[in-house]
Amino acid sequence: MLGYLGKQVQYPNPISKDWCCPLLTRDELIAIGRKDLESLVDYILLLQQQVESLRQQVDAAQQQIETLQQKVASLEAQLQQNSRNSNKPPSSDGFKKPAPKSLRRQGERKPGGQPGHSGHTLKRVASPDHIHIIPLNQCVCGKDLAQTPAIDYDCRQVFDLPEPRLEVTEHRAEIKCCSDCGQTVRAAFPSGVTAPAQYGLRFQSLLLYWRHQQLLPTERITQMCLDLYGQSISEATIFQATELGYQQLESFEAVVIEQLQSSSCAHADESGLRVQGKLHWLHSCSTPEVTRYFVHPKRGLEAMQAGGILPVFKGRLIHDFWKPYFLLECEHGMCNPHLLRELQALSELDQQPWTSDLSQLLLDMNEFSKTQKTAPASQDLDPWLERYEAILQAGWQLNPILPSGDPLKRGRPKHSKAQNLLGRFQTHRDSILAFLFDPTVPFSNNLAEQDIRMLKVQQKISGCFRTFKGAQHFCRIRSYLSTARKQSKNIFNAIVSALSGQPFIPSPSLPP
Repeated sequence: MLGYLGKQVQYPNPISKDWCCPLLTRDELIAIGRKDLESLVDYILLLQQQVESLRQQVDAAQQQIETLQQKVASLEAQLQQNSRNSNKPPSSDGFKKPAPKSLRRQGERKPGGQPGHSGHTLKRVASPDHIHIIPLNQCVCGKDLAQTPAIDYDCRQVFDLPEPRLEVTEHRAEIKCCSDCGQTVRAAFPSGVTAPAQYGLRFQSLLLYWRHQQLLPTERITQMCLDLYGQSISEATIFQATELGYQQLESFEAVVIEQLQSSSCAHADESGLRVQGKLHWLHSCSTPEVTRYFVHPKRGLEAMQAGGILPVFKGRLIHDFWKPYFLLECEHGMCNPHLLRELQALSELDQQPWTSDLSQLLLDMNEFSKTQKTAPASQDLDPWLERYEAILQAGWQLNPILPSGDPLKRGRPKHSKAQNLLGRFQTHRDSILAFLFDPTVPFSNNLAEQDIRMLKVQQKISGCFRTFKGAQHFCRIRSYLSTARKQSKNIFNAIVSALSGQPFIPSPSLPP
């Protein structure tokens, strides 16, 4: 205890919040100094401790405020993200959907059918299945025309469905007794006719069409069969048809893998898939002619190697910026619509002016590339590349990378979204602008996204796969159906051919 002027001062714990050094007037300080200099020094030291403690508390509070501000900004940015300025699907927008805003230039295409579109108007046929004559028995003047022959017909055709029914074909194998040896012999049934009563290939093909093309759940398929054909089938019947299709398409899958391995340009994408209640990954690799899907527990390089295509692929792979793709020994092309959405998010959320300039430049480059039939000369590319670099420099001036304030902190300092995006545009310039250097390289990865979209629809409709084998069956059959669609094949007829053991084999694509 230290006393001065009848007051007692206790040296406090500087960390405690329940103390405060008493405030003294100027006269009191002078009196203490004259009477006891050491008491004045003690008082000053006590004030210094209090100031230092308050400074530490302010610094800690400031750090906490900055951390909370960053979290709030991050959460606000997440709330403002939608399908237009991020990679979120439109289904995640909820009821507050953003106003549609296409990245395509306004006025580029008029509404309605585009030039060259064949249209789908219902047209009359030359040979109808049924002809119904409508007699004319009386003229408007009242004369009887029942016996007057018709000089012409005004025809209208109605397209409708016959009453759905299953046709039953009974195969009767003759049984005879040989007069020479006395043995009783029986004729052989056709291939595939193995049971006293069974479903034919066309009906099994219809089940596969409903399940794997229209993505209907098995319960709804059984209900449809009962409603349409009066035939109650079990889910096992659908699974047996699926198993048969899977086995018959083994040769098809091998050919597709070979064609993708040797293709000059391919698209790749992946998406989460629930199998047995756990997260698996659906991988796709495709060209405009063929599609191959497969499912794997992993997403990265291990899964790509298991797919058997990308490890030996030497062409140009179009993908997003998933890092394991860059470990492959092939050329790369980036999905520019992904970048345009990220640029739009920075423009809307962070008000970065260079982002709109770069977005417009990418769109202008794409328009220029569409007019080129061969790779542009270097003198034609230089102005584009100079604009590209100038915009990036403007972006770096607004978002410089500053040295870390803590010299003891290891690793590179944390970068902002703008800095990360600028670094991506700078590091992967040749892959991002591959469409500019080579007009045969697509601007986007829309092909892979369209290929994978319907399998996400299947998961939303029917839920997860109960077994890994069931997911494998679905991927192989869906690969066949997607390829058939790209090859302009009739899907149902293609399924019938597959179940009969003669699946169509796609022709290899010609080099561009």
